[in-house]
Amino acid sequence: MTEQVAAVEHMTPVLDSPPRTPPPAPRPPTTVERLRHPMPADRLTGWLVTLVIGAIAFGLRVVGLGYPNKLVFDETYYAKDAYSLLRHGYERSWPSGADAQVTGGTPDVMLQQPSFIVHPPVGKWLIAGGEQLFGMNSFGWRFASLVFGTLLVMVTIRLVRRVARSTLVGGVAGLLLTFDGLAFVMSRTALLDIFLAFFVMAAVACLAADRDWMRGRLAGHLETRGLPDLGGRYGPLLLVRPWRIAAGVCFGLALGSKWNALYLLAAFALLSLAWDVGARRLAGAGWRAPTAVLKDGIPAFVSLVVLAVLVYGASWAGWLATSGGYDRQWGAQHPGATSVRLLGADLASLLQYQRDIYAFHTGSFINSATHAYRADPAGWLVVARPIGIDAVNGITPGTDGCLGPDNCIRVISGIGTPVLWWAAIFALVAAVLFWVGGRDWRFGIPVVGVLAAWLPWFSHDTRPLFFFYAIAIIPFSVMAVALCLGRVLGPRAGGDRRMVGAIIAGAFLALVAANFAYLYPVLTDTLLPYPAWLSRMWFRSWI
Repeated sequence: MTEQVAAVEHMTPVLDSPPRTPPPAPRPPTTVERLRHPMPADRLTGWLVTLVIGAIAFGLRVVGLGYPNKLVFDETYYAKDAYSLLRHGYERSWPSGADAQVTGGTPDVMLQQPSFIVHPPVGKWLIAGGEQLFGMNSFGWRFASLVFGTLLVMVTIRLVRRVARSTLVGGVAGLLLTFDGLAFVMSRTALLDIFLAFFVMAAVACLAADRDWMRGRLAGHLETRGLPDLGGRYGPLLLVRPWRIAAGVCFGLALGSKWNALYLLAAFALLSLAWDVGARRLAGAGWRAPTAVLKDGIPAFVSLVVLAVLVYGASWAGWLATSGGYDRQWGAQHPGATSVRLLGADLASLLQYQRDIYAFHTGSFINSATHAYRADPAGWLVVARPIGIDAVNGITPGTDGCLGPDNCIRVISGIGTPVLWWAAIFALVAAVLFWVGGRDWRFGIPVVGVLAAWLPWFSHDTRPLFFFYAIAIIPFSVMAVALCLGRVLGPRAGGDRRMVGAIIAGAFLALVAANFAYLYPVLTDTLLPYPAWLSRMWFRSWI
């Protein structure tokens, strides 16, 4: 009996476990979900990261800000023009030898006649603010550059955080820009380009916020009506867009610092409009989506271009409110001119001044000029020819702390951190592939930014151009590097890949910081033995 039971048990088939039902395929996101891509939830952490990195950038830049206590490079124009604006509302001429009197503590030596200046006044008014706070001294005229150089780091963090939807990637961008040598030097020198770079990046950050705002409004339109999509309709006409208006103001201030902001305004206005067409198409506008070129484009033109021009005109308020500026009486002296009849004497005079400035920038004088630190734009991205801001050569042993046996030297070189700039070239190539081939809109921002800040200079290469103009390029290059590092990092729950990516990103950050630290003495006028200085001049073109 026992054997029979065992036989039966042996013959009884073993039933397999019931087949598992495969998990349901993930639900594709709805149109509303695709329009709304939420920002990171760590809002407080995001601001803490921004403020901490901003404080690091400020701290690095403020040390020795007032040294050397003299007007270096083009500070001889902008610091004195700023002081003239502060005192008289317009730029006056200065006598020969005025620099020594300024640094000696007697700056009120301006002449009565106006000075012909070739750049608008916004940056100089900001420099004047530092002079008002701290006096007409080297710390005072460099303070505004320090503040706006720090703000440039912070606005880059906020822009990259928004675009990448990652506080970590935004922080990486901020640290990279903090350790860039060119951004460092331009944050410690009273030139205009640091203000241009800040206002451009602020404008682009506003346009990125406007992109989110507009898509949020389209999503809200669908939700309130219970619609899956627009069903071929155009959707709401969004005429007043606060972030786009803010961008117009920022672009106007950038133009009021330097005219080359116009190229960036045009490029990003078109990119923003392309975002509008894409948003309408995603929302289901169908064949009506391209009509955004007109329906959204005309209000965008008003918010960006017209408003920027108005802000630019308002930046000349000091010149308009006074009577002694260059060309100020042109309208009164030419009452029969068409511009005077149409605009009135004051605005016609301002228009004539703009013509004179344009004639200077395109005329034979500037095109035939030469300069020892001329740098063709073809070499900017590879840091082919840095700019010499200041130099004291041939300091003999026993002089100025030079210990010998070699002579010593003090220099301020406007040089980008090479490791960062060279890596950025590869990152920009990758950004083009991700944008065009991968249809990742985020990478379009650094590509458009670099091209708009760089390519137009090739049409002006008959005149002396300088590497420090590339300060408008490096924030976008940094953005490309940070976004590519974000790709290397991968998703937060990426496991081993995330760990490897973090090691790679951390190693690159450390390498950039080390390269910056090695160059630090030639960025800050530090006393160096001649061989130590020469070891930092990696190429003959850097000397």
